[in-house]
Amino acid sequence: MSDLPEGVPVDEDGRVRLQKLLAASGVASRRKCEELMLGGEVVVDGEVVTRLGTKVDPTTAVIRVSGRRLPPVSPHVYLVLNKPTGVVSTMSDPQGRRTLSDLVEDRPERLFHVGRLDTDTSGLLLLTNDGDFAQRMAHPSYEVDKTYVAEVEGEVHIRTVRQLIAGVELDDGPVTVSAARVVGGDPRHDSQGKSIVELTIHEGRNRIVRRLLDHVGHPVRRLTRTAIGPVRLGKQPVGALRDLTHDELGALLDRAEM
Repeated sequence: MSDLPEGVPVDEDGRVRLQKLLAASGVASRRKCEELMLGGEVVVDGEVVTRLGTKVDPTTAVIRVSGRRLPPVSPHVYLVLNKPTGVVSTMSDPQGRRTLSDLVEDRPERLFHVGRLDTDTSGLLLLTNDGDFAQRMAHPSYEVDKTYVAEVEGEVHIRTVRQLIAGVELDDGPVTVSAARVVGGDPRHDSQGKSIVELTIHEGRNRIVRRLLDHVGHPVRRLTRTAIGPVRLGKQPVGALRDLTHDELGALLDRAEM
């Protein structure tokens, strides 16, 4: 949400009527937004607001509708990139390799990447011109679960899945896996001898997924990050950009305590 939705009048103090802001932000029709307010479903800065015509500062108010956070009006952009394999997770590279800048060269903003992906790993990467958000989202205390799909060597047995979920000790400390499952591949009927594993972890240590799967005997052939918290890659094409949805951004702002 980069600026105030069109058609929302602002008073001299920069405040707007709450139901008009909700409707213009795509929450629901104006009439439905009024019903939500009257029903006690709208909370502003921790207080239930039922009075129609209540005005708020759209840039600072923390608004929730039926428990879901509505992002504030902001000049910032929040983007989802499906990073291709072979692209370095930096904006410039002294070795002349392809970088994130090559994928966003038509964007006018100065963008930061939130965390990074290995050059040989594809998938979901967040980009923003909100430096505070980027720093918070990358900080260990605010890190959200990240889901990966890996093509690995060999047949992954249920005992290995249980071993992953129970926790694995690597050279630089233990790794906690929130979820793990085999989603495809059967080496018994596959001449390449591969399995497809999906796993979710909380942290972002260097090459953690590759090291983890190698430790349990299944070296990674290909790796893609498919989700960060509530944000999912879905069918987004490789190399494509899209804006975070209101729901996705609201959830991440809550995770980052912003």
